[in-house]
Amino acid sequence: MTKLFHPFAVPLCSRRQYAFVFLGLVGTLAAVFGFAPDALAHGVTGGDKGYIQEASGVLPIPFIYLGAKHMMTGYDHLLFLFGVIFFLYRLKDLSIYVTLFAVGHIVTLLSGVLMEISINAYIIDAIIGFSVVYKALDNMGAFQRWFGFQPNTKAATLIFGLFHGFGLATKILEYEISPDGLLFNLIYFNIGVEIGQILALIVILIAINYWRKSGNFIRHAYSANTVMMMLGFLLMGYQITGYFINSTV
Repeated sequence: MTKLFHPFAVPLCSRRQYAFVFLGLVGTLAAVFGFAPDALAHGVTGGDKGYIQEASGVLPIPFIYLGAKHMMTGYDHLLFLFGVIFFLYRLKDLSIYVTLFAVGHIVTLLSGVLMEISINAYIIDAIIGFSVVYKALDNMGAFQRWFGFQPNTKAATLIFGLFHGFGLATKILEYEISPDGLLFNLIYFNIGVEIGQILALIVILIAINYWRKSGNFIRHAYSANTVMMMLGFLLMGYQITGYFINSTV
């Protein structure tokens, strides 16, 4: 059974804790928006974009590398996964939720590109930002508190996985990748995504397990999910702003 967090299970944050939360948020935003602009909105770096546009034929190693790189630098994916595994303690539960997210991601990435289903990238990425907000609120027990019931966490993970996959599919369609070897290259890309996801999860699990053993995990869990929720809202705001700015150009 997945362990769920409820805000009444821990004491409210002190002013000092909120100050640390705020400083952490500012630092994270500086890193994300100041130093990694190419990663925004499922973006691809200039060099990778050029390679994708010029690539032709079946290219296993390059597309595995690109998939792994996308996952390991995709902070929106990592934030959501961090929220998903935040209160998962058993390997069985961890495997189920990560698999559900991966299945959703793979289905919409492949179908979105092969069927040329084009959706505005800003709208998709705003929904992905919302997925981070949703998971943070879920971890904080907000839905039980507000509505008196717990949404199906497995279904939510799968559904948001579908949107995460559409985010990248939309970008790939914009780059007009060559149809020569397209299916195989997408499969190799997905293999890379899963490799990147496993590597990222290993790092996250090492950090979170160390945090759990420190004795401060439950005490700071509410603060951590508050920061994650605010980051999700900021991602949403950034994408919605981008949508309206580009719509008026």
